[in-house]
Amino acid sequence: MAGRTQGRAAGLDRQRIAAAAVALADRDGLERFGVRRLASELGVDPMSIYHHIPGKAALLDAMSEAVLAEMPPVAEADLGWLEIARHTAHAYREIAYRHPRVFPLLATRPQTSPVALAALERLVAAMRAADLPDQVVADAPLTLFAFLNGYLLAVLSGGGAAPPIDAAAYPVMTALTPLQAGFGSREEFDRLLGTVLAAIRDR
Repeated sequence: MAGRTQGRAAGLDRQRIAAAAVALADRDGLERFGVRRLASELGVDPMSIYHHIPGKAALLDAMSEAVLAEMPPVAEADLGWLEIARHTAHAYREIAYRHPRVFPLLATRPQTSPVALAALERLVAAMRAADLPDQVVADAPLTLFAFLNGYLLAVLSGGGAAPPIDAAAYPVMTALTPLQAGFGSREEFDRLLGTVLAAIRDR
């Protein structure tokens, strides 16, 4: 194919391919993403990508890892598990807002890259150090990320807050509506995150 290079001549490696794939998905969305379009973007033959990443599933995993690698690590060595959990949750939220079109990969695919596992290891090690029961520690990552993924997907979907409801038919829900303002705001996120973490702590 004219104008396309292959293999090392193209200067490809896994990191460069993943970064280009994230940029392409950020721009055009996952529904239009494909290896051929990525190869065209990089100016290479599609087979050159497969020399470094063996298939589209592995490419999606590489994209997830590249995005998660943007999360700042927890710097302080002596933070408790609640502070680590809050830091992780807020960093994850920032990633979601920075890459809203890529974020569904994080929410729907198993995250088993070293960068993902290192963040979870830091959290569960701190929980164990705080003498939380092992079952609580084992359940905590799923509990925390079930909230984060579900909430952030809802916010990023662009649906916004629910429309007004019939006050006569649903008086209690109507009375609570002012307390549900600020859908997607940092204040709401903090409040809901606090509820989740308190539930984990109190188990």
